[in-house]
Amino acid sequence: AENEAELDKALRTCGDRARAAFGVEAVYLERYLDAPRHVEVQILGDSRGKRLHLFDRECSIQRRHQKVLEEAGSPLFLNGQNAELQQRMFTAALAAAKAFGYANAGTVEFLVADGDFHFIEMNARLQVEHPVTEFITGVDLIGWQLRIAAGEALDLEQGAVRRAGAAIQLRVYAEDPVRFLPRPGTIAVWEEPRIEGVRVDAGYAAGQTVTPFYDPLLAKIVVHGADRDDAIGRALEAVEAFRIEGEKLQTNLDLHRRILQSETFRAGALDTRFLERLTT
Repeated sequence: AENEAELDKALRTCGDRARAAFGVEAVYLERYLDAPRHVEVQILGDSRGKRLHLFDRECSIQRRHQKVLEEAGSPLFLNGQNAELQQRMFTAALAAAKAFGYANAGTVEFLVADGDFHFIEMNARLQVEHPVTEFITGVDLIGWQLRIAAGEALDLEQGAVRRAGAAIQLRVYAEDPVRFLPRPGTIAVWEEPRIEGVRVDAGYAAGQTVTPFYDPLLAKIVVHGADRDDAIGRALEAVEAFRIEGEKLQTNLDLHRRILQSETFRAGALDTRFLERLTT
């Protein structure tokens, strides 16, 4: 809500919906941030109370509040910038997990604006973008999730978790790259990139049909580089090499090309309205 009149209308609308769905018209209010960054912190914790973080991820590039590109770490903290803010976010993420005795892999998500951060939510599971954290830390998050769930103790030490290089993940969707509407169809050509430092996680192949009944995610391109510039270069090379073709089928590979070539993206000047500006 931008003003008092909009707030009054929004409260009444949300209250009516809440009453109809749950029998209670209570409404939860949050501070409105127009164009924040979306930064999250990966954590691990065991049932004995030991918890540690595995650094941060930048997830600001989104459409319809759904992530399109993620990277580790966030360019907000590149070359030691904003170190005090970063450390406070790590501390807050671990404090949140401690507050309710969380044990397993989890992600604490924040919005960053005006030099401070604000809690969004905690995802009590692995995120789709967890491979970028695995790439820069060498820590097997899936393995630890299973081991912790089986009752094992977390034998990692915070000081031993080191960051090496930078990683970027691109979500490849079967959708119109401008309006972000699903564009399913039958895949005639599927040729994945074969490039050093590039991994493709996919559930499709040539001859298969992408239907309109499920999420349009086709694949994830995950790249690791010596630094952010190197990772961007490899990601762009992977996008150029990935061929997905079919009648009626569209993908957002061209959108990823535009993102990676954008001077704003390369400068790390990101926020949740980045795609809105890029595509209008």
